Amino acid sequence: MISQNVLGRLSAGANLLAFSHGIDSTALFYILHEAGVKFDLAIVDHNAREQSKFEVESAKELASKFGKKIYIKSVNLGKSNFEKNAREARYEFFGEICQKFGYENLILAHQFDDKFEWFLMQLGKGAGLKELFGMSELEKRERFWLVRPLLNLRKKELQNYLDERGLRYFVDETNLDGKIKRSFVRLNFSEPFLDKYFSGVKKSFEFLEADRQNLLPNITKTDDEIFIIKNDSNVVRGVDMAAKELNVLLSKAQKDELSANLAKQTSVVLSGKIAVGYANEFVLVTPFCKAVMPKIFKEKARILKLPAINRGYLFAKGIQIENLSKFFSR
Repeated sequence: MISQNVLGRLSAGANLLAFSHGIDSTALFYILHEAGVKFDLAIVDHNAREQSKFEVESAKELASKFGKKIYIKSVNLGKSNFEKNAREARYEFFGEICQKFGYENLILAHQFDDKFEWFLMQLGKGAGLKELFGMSELEKRERFWLVRPLLNLRKKELQNYLDERGLRYFVDETNLDGKIKRSFVRLNFSEPFLDKYFSGVKKSFEFLEADRQNLLPNITKTDDEIFIIKNDSNVVRGVDMAAKELNVLLSKAQKDELSANLAKQTSVVLSGKIAVGYANEFVLVTPFCKAVMPKIFKEKARILKLPAINRGYLFAKGIQIENLSKFFSR
């Protein structure tokens, strides 16, 4: 059930499963266990349903039975923008646990139905290729990987897996509430469509993913905060991706500013934080930093043809700039 790419990633470090005890995450728990993957659990109680207390207690029992650590957080959120705030609370908690305890992989239980729902919702908003295909098996974040082993399976397959084995899970009845946008899309569009055309949709996603790979920016990461991006038709998207890893979200106006500067073959600082250095064939992206540099460093950087806007950061961080020569000193 789990691809070799995912198994390879999960065997390379400590794993944390984002758990809710619903169908998807419960099935993933047992699938991972059967595959011999070691992992711990994290669960958030939103205190929005009476049943949530039972879900957390059952999760604690499951963790104890299988000898796993479990991290629990209880939050109280207002009704306004509940879905968005709940999601942010979960991911903030999961990120904190990964960082504090050294988990390298955060395992998520998104499945094919979720992937198609996301596609339709983004399509309805008006989105580009990157946003339409927001879910992938492996996704690198700043301090850990997001891993989604179930993207090729439907929810009903996971439910059958649990029912056939008599395994306990919980159903969140709010997912059946057609007043919630995502539930509305699921009940009225994605689920009926997949029931009829799943094999064709799955094949289409495979073709589209292959096409997307050909359109991805060419990015080389030489250090945690140093990105070298090929200056081609995908360069703006590449800078946007690098900026996100540096915890800066670029607005449309900033992307337009970036495009205008690159068209003029000039460097630019975005949000006062991101230095985008123009260098003909490549663009160098680093945090922006002012520094007093000795003459010998300035001369070496000039000879290597490193963009001036990035030199302060490279000097302040003690980067061996000779290692960048193959990209810029041409």
